[in-house]
Amino acid sequence: MVQGKRKRSFGSQEEAASAELGRSSRTSKKTPAAASAQHRTRVPTQKQKNQQKQQSPRQPQQPQKKKKTRKQKTKSTLAVESGTFNERVQKYQRASSQVLRANVRKTTDKKLRGEMSQANKVAQLAARQAARAELLLHDEAGILETEHELERTYKVKQSDIREAVDVQSANKAIELHLTELGPYCTDYSRNGSHMLLGGRKGHVAMIEWKKSRKITELYLGETVRDCTFLQDHTMFAVAQKKYVYVYDSQGTELHCMRKHIRPSSIRYLPYHWLLASVGHGGFLKYQDISTGQLVVEHRTRLGPCDVTALNPWNAIMNLGHVNGTVTLWSPNNTVPLVKMLCHKGPVRALAVDTMGQHMVSTGDDGQMKIWDLRTYKCLHQYYTTTPATSLDVSHRGIMAVAYGPHVQLWQDPFRQKQVSPYMKHLIAGEQVRNVRFCPFEDVLGVGHSGGFTSLLVPGCGEPNYDYFENNPYASVKQRREATVHSLLDKLQPDMIVLDPTELGTVDKRPAKEKEENARKANKIIEQKKLANKARGKSSVLRRLRRKQRNIVDQKRVKIQERNLAMKERENKRVAAEKAREAGEEVAPTHALDRFKKRSNYT
Repeated sequence: MVQGKRKRSFGSQEEAASAELGRSSRTSKKTPAAASAQHRTRVPTQKQKNQQKQQSPRQPQQPQKKKKTRKQKTKSTLAVESGTFNERVQKYQRASSQVLRANVRKTTDKKLRGEMSQANKVAQLAARQAARAELLLHDEAGILETEHELERTYKVKQSDIREAVDVQSANKAIELHLTELGPYCTDYSRNGSHMLLGGRKGHVAMIEWKKSRKITELYLGETVRDCTFLQDHTMFAVAQKKYVYVYDSQGTELHCMRKHIRPSSIRYLPYHWLLASVGHGGFLKYQDISTGQLVVEHRTRLGPCDVTALNPWNAIMNLGHVNGTVTLWSPNNTVPLVKMLCHKGPVRALAVDTMGQHMVSTGDDGQMKIWDLRTYKCLHQYYTTTPATSLDVSHRGIMAVAYGPHVQLWQDPFRQKQVSPYMKHLIAGEQVRNVRFCPFEDVLGVGHSGGFTSLLVPGCGEPNYDYFENNPYASVKQRREATVHSLLDKLQPDMIVLDPTELGTVDKRPAKEKEENARKANKIIEQKKLANKARGKSSVLRRLRRKQRNIVDQKRVKIQERNLAMKERENKRVAAEKAREAGEEVAPTHALDRFKKRSNYT
């Protein structure tokens, strides 16, 4: 018997016991009595079911989800992995596979077609291997984040960052007080292990900044306008008052480049072993440091220039001029490849990202503009309270801007226009001269009138480095081997073009079209020369006419034929007059003879 009040009456004790067991356990078997009780429940008729359906609101039937089998799950995961892998492969490809196949099909020469197909296979294999090698890149870039949505990252100070990071990272924030020989310009070696400081009043120092160890120090006693490392930290170049000098790591003078007169800015092209300089005279000069020969010298014809930027993707030199234009130069052309009007006043600073697709420029008009180098159009514009004096872009795409005593850092400025900066820093009472990011480190070096300061910028450095390209921990033997390999793989200056992907391709234009384009280009150049006319026998017009005497073209041939026909008609007329005077019979001449056929009287 079940104690307490019962809500339902059963026919017998057995039915009550079975009902109590059914409540306690769902898996218990029902007794025949309980089953008979269940069968005695009233079953609704079909009419009642239809009425319930009409009264209840209709709900959309949800499709039943089919359970995936093990094979379907593995196929879906493989599809996702293959999609991400294909995206990584496309990042390393220089051209799409469809374009490469189309170029191979268009080629009629069997031998060339086989070579092109083999080269495409090698390029595809290299892209796949590079994508697979990303699995080894286990380090991730850092980032500065706030705890609350309303907080802003640019309000975080350097002291707060030093307290939050570990001791090793905090020691990378260096501050040097050098007030007597400033302002200072700075540069880092390609692997980021060494730092070079150049004071305007002649102080030059090379430091192994991670260990806080001074390598060499020079007091030159004359103006230092710029300095840069060469292939590694064993040699560096300094743009002094008159010439460019090259020193070794011990401070010994190795070479004096007397053809680089009054240089104001110098840049080094590591893959071509070229040192480019531009100075007060407006001449852009390239010198090969492996042979010591002057490769080429270009006259910009735009006055003094002290603003330069090197495009790391195609090794094109970008120069900023006082008339607000930016010109792109190559050693192969005596005129600029591209000439852009960027600002209404003199250009103050330039910088190009590592992919070579975007350029940043600042001018005296207080504008900072971001340009797309593929279309040469302005993407975004920013306003600075005072004209910015220095720019730089890190490996991860963070841009540093220096104006007055302020330093601002912008994150992802090329994708979209940013509302606020990523970080900012104030160096009170000083004027910033230039800013440089340290490779493979979250450090920004700032050279100013009071010395040098390094800032911690989370997420600006590339965390994974290429061992064969730039090794920050290379030994002396490894460094020597890398120098020999880079010298053997040195690229020629003729390979510096706007689009490096065109190198090694076949020019499929017909020969007539090439000759026509060359003729038009030469004609335009000669017409520009005629603008400045001179008098006398040596004028430009007379010299051009003397050159064209031996040039035979279709127009000249027609003129010669017409002149020859006129001479023949004149000779016939003179011969007829002489015959008439001698008394010989001559065909009568009449006013209407010109309408007769010439065969009648000739």
